[in-house]
Amino acid sequence: MMNDQASTPSASGITVIRKKLQGYVGFANLPNQVHRKSVKTGFQFTCMVVGESGLGKSTLVNTLFNTQLYPPKEIAELTAELPQTVEIKSTTADIEENGVKLKLTVVDTPGFGDFVNNEESWKPILDDIESRCDAYLEQENRVNRRKMADNRIHACLYFISPTGHALKAVDIEFMRRLHTRVNLIPIIAKADTMTEEEVVAFKERILADINYHQIQIYQAPVYEYDDMETIAENSEIMSKIPFAVVGSDKEFDVDGRRVRGRMYPWGIIEVDNEDHCDFVKLRQMLIRTHMEELKEYTNDVLYENYRTEKLTAMGIQQDPSVFKEVNPTQKMEEERLAHEQKLAKMESEMRAVFQAKVTEKEAKLKHSEAELYARHKEMKEALDRQRADLEEKKRRLESGRPNTPEKGKKKGFSFNK
Repeated sequence: MMNDQASTPSASGITVIRKKLQGYVGFANLPNQVHRKSVKTGFQFTCMVVGESGLGKSTLVNTLFNTQLYPPKEIAELTAELPQTVEIKSTTADIEENGVKLKLTVVDTPGFGDFVNNEESWKPILDDIESRCDAYLEQENRVNRRKMADNRIHACLYFISPTGHALKAVDIEFMRRLHTRVNLIPIIAKADTMTEEEVVAFKERILADINYHQIQIYQAPVYEYDDMETIAENSEIMSKIPFAVVGSDKEFDVDGRRVRGRMYPWGIIEVDNEDHCDFVKLRQMLIRTHMEELKEYTNDVLYENYRTEKLTAMGIQQDPSVFKEVNPTQKMEEERLAHEQKLAKMESEMRAVFQAKVTEKEAKLKHSEAELYARHKEMKEALDRQRADLEEKKRRLESGRPNTPEKGKKKGFSFNK
């Protein structure tokens, strides 16, 4: 059985009937089917870390995913060589948590910002991001597209040196060049070197520079079906950007519990304590709440814009008779205009029908009024005639003359007794 039926006309003229079912049908199990399929196939996520050497990029990545993706610093220093230019290094790890598999790829950029002349140090990074988009575009053009590897960069963690002043020229240039190609997430590295007041002031200066140079950083999407709790949670996370973080995989005993952090003579900075740094909010956004949104925005907006630019530069024009690329915003605007035009047309037709009925009613009223006036005039004339007759009779009676001659009396004869 069904109840709560409602009909809504769409812009195309099709009436959409919304009904609420009573009893269990079964399609409410669709999310569980998607969940089983996702758990079976697993997930993949590619994250890029960019920043000067010594800002704790490797340590933060290890802390985020709670695994040793990068070797300890001592071993890395013995085996690593100083890069002559900006290099691109990818590290892939298959990690699993509660039966959910994640293929995590971390792209590092050693050498960025470490030279005296950092001019165009962003170019190798931009080339790598675009080459990954080109590889995905090439896979889309294949005949068999069953197995498509998505190596596109879904998020870029840009580490800012904790100077406390403002963004450096290399920071501004990098973000200005790459903000249309990747989801930028600015991070203040080693925030434990600054006081709380200095961190707040530094965040304000960074956001002022970002707004002044019109740099687009990642913002959590807002959906109409989000509840108030989700909206408040997203607002709280976005209010922490740029995230002031502290990374450490070392554990210490604090009041009988093991915590990750850094030890100083005056105390311990806890990584997972929101009162000490923004690490928890960064992990919550990047992994727990917005990982899929980062991937969707990369695919639906950033990659589509790049794909359009690439095909247009190659001289490939879209054939409107075969396919038509639709801009969602433009489509909604067209549907809104069509709906308004339809409403205006319906209103005009209803107004015309109403005016015709009013005219017809006025004509009937005028005709009835004329008939009533004619009858009134006729009745008035009849009353006037009757009044005149009555007055004549009254006058005769008052003058002593009968209204009619006496019966039996003849003119010209008189009888004398």
